[in-house]
Amino acid sequence: MLRLGIVGLPNVGKSTLFNALTSSQAAAAENYPFCTVEPNVGVALVPDPRLERLNEIVKPKKKTGAVVEFVDIAGLVKGASQGEGLGNQFLSHIREVDAVVHVIRCFDDPDVVHVMGPVDPVRDHDVITSELALADLAVVERRLEKTRKSARAGDKEAQAELIVLERVMTELNAGRGAREAGEGEDAVKFLRQLGLLTAKPILYAANVNEADLAAGGGAWIAKLKTAVQTHHEEAEIVPFSAKFEAELGELGGEERKEYLASAGVSEPGLDRLIHAGYRLLGLQTFFTVGETEVRAWTMHSGDTAFDAAGEIHSDFQRGFIRAETVGYEEFLKAGSYKVAREQGLVRSEGRDYVVKDGDILLFRFNV
Repeated sequence: MLRLGIVGLPNVGKSTLFNALTSSQAAAAENYPFCTVEPNVGVALVPDPRLERLNEIVKPKKKTGAVVEFVDIAGLVKGASQGEGLGNQFLSHIREVDAVVHVIRCFDDPDVVHVMGPVDPVRDHDVITSELALADLAVVERRLEKTRKSARAGDKEAQAELIVLERVMTELNAGRGAREAGEGEDAVKFLRQLGLLTAKPILYAANVNEADLAAGGGAWIAKLKTAVQTHHEEAEIVPFSAKFEAELGELGGEERKEYLASAGVSEPGLDRLIHAGYRLLGLQTFFTVGETEVRAWTMHSGDTAFDAAGEIHSDFQRGFIRAETVGYEEFLKAGSYKVAREQGLVRSEGRDYVVKDGDILLFRFNV
């Protein structure tokens, strides 16, 4: 399951976004700083029309979509890493997430206060980036002291770690993220184990006025892109309107479609945010179908049938024999798994088969 941590200054729309994402009111949304004083955790379904289509064809007893877990922490402020505000208390709650979603306010509204005065997405970006870097700096400094002692004693692993840690220190002291120091698979794995916030992939959610949605977010977005590029980040910026998403969440059917059309957008910003998270982390979906259940599963692109089996259950992986596979489009044309098999569309694949996005898999195993 994909896990995303939501960060940002107070009162930028984080909690409204969280509520809309998880179709809940778990996170209080009020017009004052530090409204969220405990981390909120919720799950949202991954939007995928292919699952809906498979459900229509197979008509199972149950339909289960893939989900994303969101962790929303208290708003961070300048000085959070030194104890200002409340956000520093909860940074530990997002050290285990797969990626960070930084919510940035990109709209003017005199009725919605901003903790730092006038609206300035570039300043907000720099404040949060610096605070996360300072929080990581404290972690790295502690680790460095221990690693240097081991490296001097001749520990080869510690010597390799020391090189990475010193690169990280250089990046953090320059106000950049630890992700810039993750050269090589071993270095990236090591940084992930440390739980460094700035080593995690990042995605920006730009909270804009509803009127700016159709145009891609307005003038603030261009300035934000410049700030992101300055930090050597190629992160995606997803414009959304927290207010619009909250209102959209109360609608269904044709009303929902009409409301989207009125804003000049084809899909909710929340859907785009989840899809962007999948792209960011190189994730894809495979399906299992049967009379009992049609289900969507998440896995990394490039992973094998053996890896996919493990996503379902360790027994599937332990006793793996083969994976019977048919592509999504082929399945649609056949109309059923039985017909697909009769037409020779179902292939028998071994454990090293690289699963494609949309593949429908049936595992044969013996434990």
